Amino acid sequence: MITDQWVVYGITTFLLFIVATLFLGRFDLLKKTRKCHCLADGSKASGDDRKQYFPPGGRGWPVVGHTLSCLNAISSSHPPLFVEQQAKRYGKVFSCSLMGKQAVMSSDPAFNCFVMQNEGRLFQSSYPKSFRDLVGKNGVITMQGEQQRKLHGIASSMMHLEQLKLHFLKDIQLVMFDSICDFSDNQVVVLQDVCRKVAINLMVNQLLGISKVSEIEEMARLFSDFVDGCLSLPINLPFFAYHTAMNARKTIVSKINSTIDRLRTKGCSEEVGNGVLRRLLNEESLADEAIADFIINLIFAGNETTAKTMLFAVYFLARSPNNLKKVQEEHEALRKAAGEEMLTWENYKEMHFTQCVIDETLRLGGIAIWLMREAKVDVTYEGHLAADFCIPRGCSVIPFISAVHLDETVYRGALEFDPWRWTDSENKEKRNWKKSPFYCPFGGGARLCPGAELARLQIALFLHYLVTTYSWKQIKEDRMSFFPSARLVNGLQLRLSRRNRDHLSTP
Repeated sequence: MITDQWVVYGITTFLLFIVATLFLGRFDLLKKTRKCHCLADGSKASGDDRKQYFPPGGRGWPVVGHTLSCLNAISSSHPPLFVEQQAKRYGKVFSCSLMGKQAVMSSDPAFNCFVMQNEGRLFQSSYPKSFRDLVGKNGVITMQGEQQRKLHGIASSMMHLEQLKLHFLKDIQLVMFDSICDFSDNQVVVLQDVCRKVAINLMVNQLLGISKVSEIEEMARLFSDFVDGCLSLPINLPFFAYHTAMNARKTIVSKINSTIDRLRTKGCSEEVGNGVLRRLLNEESLADEAIADFIINLIFAGNETTAKTMLFAVYFLARSPNNLKKVQEEHEALRKAAGEEMLTWENYKEMHFTQCVIDETLRLGGIAIWLMREAKVDVTYEGHLAADFCIPRGCSVIPFISAVHLDETVYRGALEFDPWRWTDSENKEKRNWKKSPFYCPFGGGARLCPGAELARLQIALFLHYLVTTYSWKQIKEDRMSFFPSARLVNGLQLRLSRRNRDHLSTP
């Protein structure tokens, strides 16, 4: 009886603590917004003088706010649903309540661009504790300020176009040949698992120089556990996803440190492929802890972007026979020209329609559906009509990228998979993913993905070896979901049929 009382007391105390924390956090931010006139009903400003307003919006349900509505939309095949509903009522820049905290969300291209371009000055990245703990305090994803710019510069220099030609083109094709070219005729595969293994193989090969099948399979398992914990509750107890993920991280760090020790002992000239780690030790002076976090960040980001975009590209092509036929024709021509040799950089640059497919896949099923930012200072943004938006320091700011990508006013037939749209002159400027506010699959500003060109190369070569080796039939219907991470609910089950040709002799 006494034990039962203590259990009830403990649970009650815990719940009261959570409610109090949420309330106090919300109350503190509400105090800061008092200097901004809050247009909760979405009414427009009037008068000759411009006034500052906290973006209009509602508060949602007590305590949870809009959290459940937002998560429900993200878990669906159409993540921007919640944003679209709020935008119709309050405008494309609006306020809401997420996880007990006031937040500003946006489907406005100009405002999103403003946030990305002012990274480090007015805004900074803001991620949940579980994510920060797993990617590490020294990683390029979570690091702030000058150190973030330094790490971003290192990553960019190691993955620019010249490096792709010299260090990655051949290695990627060897990985593709070993990973996806030996399935038997009529074999059923879950493509989601195949893409995950291919992507982790690519990343650990190119970053660490690992090529042994057993080590690659172990890293694939470890990173699967790692990713599952990134948006989990930070409870470090057995059977919780966070606990499993943290253990996976320890093992990954141990393997990276072992590789560092081996390279230092035997010399960085040791043949370990074209590993970025080897070049990092040669060219940069970073502490071992920072190197481990740096490598984990690159593997995590590259693995998620590459694997899911490969998967979604095939998913969309399987539902669009005419576009699939065009891709097959393009790659058959390239394979005929190359014969039994590996593709060259010139062959890659001739994959014009394939690049349209990649762009359309990233637009319609992009992995980075939103960005998590926080105002570093009180921010004033020049809004529409007669009002400026005032965003107080500490407020969460969420540019919702996919809401722009799927906006019918930005792209005609926005919900349709149409790679040909990227050949239209009206979309030429939009297609510039490094600068366009309408197309930001790799983020923007100081946090523009440094491995974007590498990811595009990997995806294009994956499609080349897949469509020239197999045809396929989808066995089970599928749909996309984006929470806790981007995926296909049934994994895209395919029955593969070999095309009875060995287009590349074993290297």
